[in-house]
Amino acid sequence: MTRRTLTRATVAGLAAVALFGSAACGSGFDDSAKDTKQSSGPANLQIMIGSSGDAETKAVQDAAAKWASASGNTATVTPAQDLVQQLGQALAGGEPPDVFYVDASRFADYASVGALEPYGDKISNSNDFYESLRNTFTYDGKFYCAPKDFSTLALEINTDLWAKAGLTDADLPTSWEQLTSASQKIKAKGMVPLALGDTRDRIGAFLVANGGWLTSKDGKQPTADTPENVAALEYVKTLLTSGYAQFPKQLDAGWSGEAFGKGKAVMAIEGNWIKGALQNDFPNVKYKVVEMPAGPKGKGTLSFTNCWGIAAKSKSKEQAIKFVEAMTAGDQQITFAKAFGVMPSRQSVRDQYSQAFPADQAFIDGAAYAQGPVNAPKMDSVLGDLDTGLQGLAKGDPKQILQNFDKNFKAALGG
Repeated sequence: MTRRTLTRATVAGLAAVALFGSAACGSGFDDSAKDTKQSSGPANLQIMIGSSGDAETKAVQDAAAKWASASGNTATVTPAQDLVQQLGQALAGGEPPDVFYVDASRFADYASVGALEPYGDKISNSNDFYESLRNTFTYDGKFYCAPKDFSTLALEINTDLWAKAGLTDADLPTSWEQLTSASQKIKAKGMVPLALGDTRDRIGAFLVANGGWLTSKDGKQPTADTPENVAALEYVKTLLTSGYAQFPKQLDAGWSGEAFGKGKAVMAIEGNWIKGALQNDFPNVKYKVVEMPAGPKGKGTLSFTNCWGIAAKSKSKEQAIKFVEAMTAGDQQITFAKAFGVMPSRQSVRDQYSQAFPADQAFIDGAAYAQGPVNAPKMDSVLGDLDTGLQGLAKGDPKQILQNFDKNFKAALGG
């Protein structure tokens, strides 16, 4: 899964259909999990990951081998070609891996049918995980699984183009008003101010900055059609219609990071994955990263994360929990951060991370006010329809887009 887009693959719907179908036909995960006999003694853990590349695969395999050697177990790490599809099929087929990555946007689908073991509070010092990440992996009041790492959105600024527009560090936008002011000056110089992704995974940050969000905290009620959310989308619409922001496809780019790297926009809103992409594809671009400009109600950003899921049907749950314990230890998370660029999910190593990666301070600071994804099952078509509405925002009605989400959400969850 690429963190550049963070959209749900079409095949995810097929996997979810198989998963929900299995539960609906009387062979649900809750019932069968109770009858799963737990093995005693050394375990042969099967671990499935959705790797970002060779660096992540090697880092996880090395960490798993170290744990296995010290514990007397074995641990086989398999990078999936398509994690959502392969995991969905394995869960529906009744023979899932013991441990696996669970993307936050899929979590509620799996938790709602009993496919996951709710072990989160069994991890040492579980309150050390950022609260926003704990909330992301909480369903029906249970903290299911330990977040392995996370990313947040921030504002990237091309420093050469910024100076070309006559702007200085004094103009770095810390509010929506300052973002608008800087954009006016950039556009006056004939440049595109901001590359903005055209889905809720980017535009949603503006809702948070105005005190809103799409659902209630427990994920059970839609809350899109509110004055705060409408005003936030009205502001984004103004950016689009004024030419201050453009979607990647308008800039002949696949995502905002590509448009930014090609110099087609002076600013972009992306997560810390942009660092590796720019280093690989556009190494000569000079840029700095600042926190997202605050809205009328304060700062707002989005978080993207995975947890270490443990299968409810695993026969080695005790060993699996110990494995996750080792993978989420502070020193191990710092090792992962250095290996493939993620941010640790434990607050206790925040200062250590900041010292190692000072240029990423804006991203880690966003953890304090980040909003996770919609935490409800059966949301594929609902969120797809929302994204379609947002893609037409420049000519659309913000209130209607939000009303449609509320209606579709209620329909998906049976009213």
